[in-house]
Formats: sequence, structure tokens, C-alpha cells
Amino acid sequence: MASSGTALIYDEEMTRYKLLWDDPVCNIEVPERLTVSYAALQEHGLAQRCVSLPVRQATDKEILLAHSEEYLEAVKKTPGMTLEELIEFTKQYGDVYFHPNIYHCAKMAVGATLQLVDNVMNGKVRNGMALVRPPGHHSQRSAANGFCVFNNVAIAALYAKKHFNLNRVLIVDWDVHHGQGIQYCFEEDPSVLYFSWHRYEHQKFWPNLQESDYDTVGKGKGAGFNVNLPWNKVGMENSDFLSVFFHVLLPIAYEFSPELVFVSAGFDSAIGDPEGHMCATPEVFAHLTHLLMSLAGGKLCVILEGGYNLKSLAQSVCQTVQTLLGDPAPLLPGLCGPCESAAESIQNVRAAQQQYWGCFKHSSVEPVLEPRTKCHRTEEGEKVVEGAVQIETVSKEIQEKSWPEPPPRIAPPARTAVALPGGVEDSLPKSCLRVSAAPLTQEQAACGIRDFSPKALEDERILHSLGNVFSLLDKIVKKEVRNGMAVVPEVLVTAACTVQHALTSLSTSDCRVLLVLVGEGEVPVELTDDGKLLLVQVCSKEPEDRKSKFHVPVCLKSSGDTAGFLHAVLGLLLPVAYEYSPGLVLAVLGENCSIGPAAWAQLVSLLQGLAQGQILALVQQGSEADNIRAAVTSLLGDPCPPLGPLGAALLENGQALERDRQNLQTHWGMLQTKKS
Repeated sequence: MASSGTALIYDEEMTRYKLLWDDPVCNIEVPERLTVSYAALQEHGLAQRCVSLPVRQATDKEILLAHSEEYLEAVKKTPGMTLEELIEFTKQYGDVYFHPNIYHCAKMAVGATLQLVDNVMNGKVRNGMALVRPPGHHSQRSAANGFCVFNNVAIAALYAKKHFNLNRVLIVDWDVHHGQGIQYCFEEDPSVLYFSWHRYEHQKFWPNLQESDYDTVGKGKGAGFNVNLPWNKVGMENSDFLSVFFHVLLPIAYEFSPELVFVSAGFDSAIGDPEGHMCATPEVFAHLTHLLMSLAGGKLCVILEGGYNLKSLAQSVCQTVQTLLGDPAPLLPGLCGPCESAAESIQNVRAAQQQYWGCFKHSSVEPVLEPRTKCHRTEEGEKVVEGAVQIETVSKEIQEKSWPEPPPRIAPPARTAVALPGGVEDSLPKSCLRVSAAPLTQEQAACGIRDFSPKALEDERILHSLGNVFSLLDKIVKKEVRNGMAVVPEVLVTAACTVQHALTSLSTSDCRVLLVLVGEGEVPVELTDDGKLLLVQVCSKEPEDRKSKFHVPVCLKSSGDTAGFLHAVLGLLLPVAYEYSPGLVLAVLGENCSIGPAAWAQLVSLLQGLAQGQILALVQQGSEADNIRAAVTSLLGDPCPPLGPLGAALLENGQALERDRQNLQTHWGMLQTKKS
């Protein structure tokens, strides 16, 4: 039985240290970072829904997994130091401060992280977040650095490998600063994949390290297992963050197939932060979290790092925890593809990693040797000209940018409803709401559908099935249930009728339906340029014509290619779907589909980040029972079964996907992976 529940680890004790002298670099690291985050979780009722775990102190043996004995012994002496001695001790290190209680708090921060690992790996909870302080990702084997004393996540990764015999651990560092301490710890270790995006500005931003750039990929056996995505300008938005996930991180992560995922969750990447100067809204962290939850059987440990705007920090923490709890992801409209600087970085990373990862094997990509965005940091609001390109850095406009409070994320009273035909064995979980309704008439079923043979609707089985499907869809639209699945006798006919019913049922603002068809055949629907319907079909036959920009066929000529299918989902389907921002998703599994239940479950899981989770899955009657169960368990929020380490897509599939992406990116900005 799958584990359930989300852990939250917090102890007020970790707020009991602060800067005792004047230091303009360190004065942003304050105890309120924890208190406002936890208070926001309580205010929104999220803390009460989590499993509260006690905090313990890490042992010396645990700390020594990542740190030297000499460094540990030096830090042990800080509780007895005078103010003058603390100031002198601090001068050994960079951008950090010490306090008589910081050693105690640092041991608690490590211990809290290990508590989360133990409970996730032992199956007592599925996932969780540790609100800890001091942060950890900058600290190195023998040095404090960047507000960090002990490296919480590095210690936890080594601990998990040792105590739970893990062979593949993924660390995703979305803090706005490079976590060089984690990189140094694992740069020769192929069992730990470390990904970091960070403000870099061509080495002009702290920590000003050459090895923070995209071409530092790890050493020796660890080559390819260190992935750096440098932000070379400020003001990055939701589109930039998601583009990096779709085109860099997720393809590598799925190929790596981790057994445990850590997030070094620095929310200084969020809008309003005085360090990051980025423009990504708190809601984007809900989606970043959701996209990671399908990995590692859902085993996800989120550890607080930075975040210095107390408003955006608290909001981002809430968005992250609410997603861990399984609530519907918020809408994220207005995506338009990466900016030129972000596309440049994506292109460079893919080029640097191409020799190590099969997911990039068929991409024709070269690094950008002379970046147009290259510039030096200047004073606030000042502009510079380099290479005849005018660039505005850290502007007052970005620093003072405001944003609205994220809207409530309300979960419907029931999560999943199912409609099953007579004769289909009902072995699905009892938590599913069963839906049954009267059959439709032919007129009701065909209402609004053009060029559709009425003979297809003479079958009473189809009319009875459509009655159930329409009733199920109505419950989703009315938010009585979040999602649903139906097993139907003629899946293509049912999909066409359901699309038309959906378009008449949705409100004007939500009247956009994403139809994802996996399999052969043609859904008899009219595709126009009004944008009300987007059809993405993963099939083996190239269509004779593409009816509009809202018709996106994805051709996989060789069946049974799981890697190719995942590359299509991550690199084509999801970017287009997120840019489209549907009000409803129809996921259709057709006949003779060879992707397998595990890949089908992954698709259904990933699609739930769209349309506030309003998704209806249609499965052809006669499909394997495993496909039916896979759809339902995924809709219920259960972890997807891992696919195992993936290699490259088959040659003809990889080449076809690259051609598709090149052709489609003129219409869909989120498909861009290189500068124009």
C-alpha cells in the first residue's frame, strides 16, 4: 500500500539566533524567515493538514558525512565565544555570521532534514517539507559560507545513500544562488544528480565562481551528473522557469530515474526578493513541485534554503506545501516561452550535456560562443552597451514590482469519479465516486458535431456510455469532483461528443479544451483557429495535413519506445499545453497503444498540473485492466510507478521529435530551446 501524508518539520528553536553586529550583507538573514512561513501555513490551514514530525539534533557522525572533523570542532567552540571572538571567527569565511546559538540550530537543521528522509523512506509519509535555519547549500567540507553552517541537503543525500542503500538521488536546487557546497560534495559522484539554476551574470554575481557556469558538468565518473543553468540577467519569469524544467531538468531527471528527490528550496528566486530580482510568481513553485512529484515514486523532500522577501517567501512556501498535500495546482496563464537570455542558457546547457544524456542525443545544438546578453553589473538603473546591445540591469522597476495574493486553491469535495460499463470488472478503489446516468438520445449525443455519421450513434452501448460520461463531465465542470475516468466502447466517438459537450458547459473564461489522444485514428472534431480546442495526438502515422496551429500531431514511428514517448510528453506536449492554459483536459487512450501502464500513469499525473486538475480520462473498452487501474490511481494522486533509467529515444523517433519541435516553435514559444 502506498504511503500517504505530507510531513512538516518546524521548531521555533531554529529562530533563536540572529546577527549581533552591523553587516549589510548578512542583515537580510533574519529569524522572521521561519516565523512568517510557519504562520502563513497555519493561517491557510495547511500546517494542520500535515503530519508534524519532531526535530532532533544531528549527531557528530552524521555531520561528518559531509564535513571535516577539524571544521566541526571549530564550530563546536562558538557557543562559548564572546562577541569579539565571534566576529573574528566569522572573518575566516564568506558572507556568513555566527551566534552563540547557531551551532545548536545548525545541528537541528540537519537533524530535521534527516527526520524527513527517515519518514519518507520508511513509508510513514509520502513527502514533506522541512522549514530549517540556517540554510545549507553553500557550506563546504571545511567552511561556512553564504549564511550556511552545515550542508543540510548534502548530508541528507549521503545519509540516505548509506542507510537506505540508494543508488540514484536527485537534488534540485532552485535557490537564486549557486549551491557550490553541494556541487563540490558530489562532483565526482554518479549516484547523485545535482541540478542548480542560479543568478550568474557571467560570473559577476555572488559567489562569482567560474565553476557555476553551464560547462561545469562534474568530474571523472561524475561527468554529466552536475547540471548548472546560469541566469545571466535578472527579471526571469514563470515562462523561463518552466522552460528550463521542460527542456533541461525533467528530461535528464526521467532518464536518471531517481529513487529519492531533494529540493534545495530557496525562494529568493521568487518575485520581490532583494537578492534575486526575479519576476516569477509564488504560484510557479506549485507547478515546479508538481512536476517533481511524479519522480521517485513520489518520494520528495523539500528543504528550505534562501528567501528574503518575507511576503513572497511565505506565499511560495504555502504554494509548495499545498501541492505536496495534493491540492489542485493554480492556473498559470500568460506563458509565452523563454526570454532570449534564458533560451541562450538552455541552449548552452543542452549542448554541454549532450554527450552524457540520451534525451539530448538527437538535438542539433551548439553552444552560444558570444552571448548577446553578456554584460557587467552596474549600479541600479544604469544601462551599459556591449556588443552594440543595450542591457538594463537590476532596475528599480523590478525591485519594486508588486504582485497579487495567490488565489485560493480549493479542492472539490470528491477527488475522482469513474463511469464503468456493465461487464467490466470493478476492482477500482472504493474511494472513487461511481457515476451512472440515463442513456442519451442520438440528438443529444450529436448536438453541435458537424460531418458526423449518425450511424456511429445508433449503438445503444455508446449512447448509454455517453450518458455516464456527460454526467461525469458535468460533475467536474461544477467542481463536485476534481477529475474522472470512463471506460467507453468507442473512444474516438466518445471523445468527439465529450469535447462538444465540454465547450457548451465551460464558462467563457475557461472555454479551452485540451484533447490529448494517445493512439491511432482520428477524432471527428472540427479544429479551428478560435483556440477553443487544442488537439495533441501521439501516434505513429504522420497526418496528411495539420489543420491549424491548434492541431499538434506528435509522430513516433516506432512503437513501444518509452523514452521517445516521455521525450514527446516533456519536450512537446507539456510546453504547448502550459502555454495554451486549458480550462479542461481530456486524456484519451486509444486502441492498439503500446506505451504501457506506467508511462500512461505518468502522462495522466503530469497533465493534472493543468486546468486546476480538471481532467477526464477516456479509455477504450477492452484495454488492459492495468491501463484502467493506472489511470485511476494516478487521478487519485497515488505515486506513479518509476519507469526505470531511460536511454535515448530510438533514432527515427528522436529525429522526428526534433523536427516537430522545430516546426511547431514558430507557433508555440514554450518549445524554444535556443536563442532566435
